[in-house]
Amino acid sequence: MSDQQNPSVPAIELINVSRRFLSPDGKSFMTLQDFSMTVARGEFVALVGPTGCGKSTTLNLITGLGRPSSGEVRVMGQPVRGIDPRVGFVFQADALFPWRNVIDNVAAGPLFRGRPRAEAYEAAHDWIGRVGLAKFERHYPHQLSGGMRKRVALAQTFINGPEILLMDEPFSALDVQTRVVMHEELLQLWSISKASVVFVTHDLEEAIGLADKVYVLTARPATVKAIHAIDIPRPRVISEIRYEPHFIELSRTIWKDLREEVQMSSDDMKSAA
Repeated sequence: MSDQQNPSVPAIELINVSRRFLSPDGKSFMTLQDFSMTVARGEFVALVGPTGCGKSTTLNLITGLGRPSSGEVRVMGQPVRGIDPRVGFVFQADALFPWRNVIDNVAAGPLFRGRPRAEAYEAAHDWIGRVGLAKFERHYPHQLSGGMRKRVALAQTFINGPEILLMDEPFSALDVQTRVVMHEELLQLWSISKASVVFVTHDLEEAIGLADKVYVLTARPATVKAIHAIDIPRPRVISEIRYEPHFIELSRTIWKDLREEVQMSSDDMKSAA
């Protein structure tokens, strides 16, 4: 059995990864340093850390959009050499084509991957129904609310059957009530797909409610400060578990780790200014 087929081989591995960039004035600065992370098959991992510490850079390395300056990034046991079709990405901003209606947006991915038109649209119809937008197939993005556009984005991603799902603060622009609803939608879709997820967020409640593990990153250059296992049984109803004593205890513990790094990052920004 190859590593890619072996379920014991992690879906994602970052091994002692460092990532260096050049600033516009030619100076070198480090975003990630000796960063290691492992995501098992079907595991949901959340990344939290100070603003600008390198969380999005981590996702780019997994997708193959960026390359590490040192260390190694592996997907399904193999080194990342470029864009992998098994990886799906949900961005903070909507990635919808404004000139296409909902069903055309959702069908675009399968069509691009070479699926027959009838099959692509049948799958798009199915996924639009799964995210609760069956009555809005012919609507355009500007006719939808923020939460509805996120539902379309989820359908766009899950229709391609990703084995790995990377999410970069996908719900940060939504109001609190809509965000809670989207958490429930995401967990339901994830429970069906069994994809391995890396979810970047600044919201500790979001991280704890969704994830199996929460990685706390240090201020830049980011490395792993702590890994917290979230031992809350699934299935979870986030709107209810957030008030449970154990949830509050986890939140307090993780915030203690995170607060030090946020303060350090804030002090560094003030010094630079």
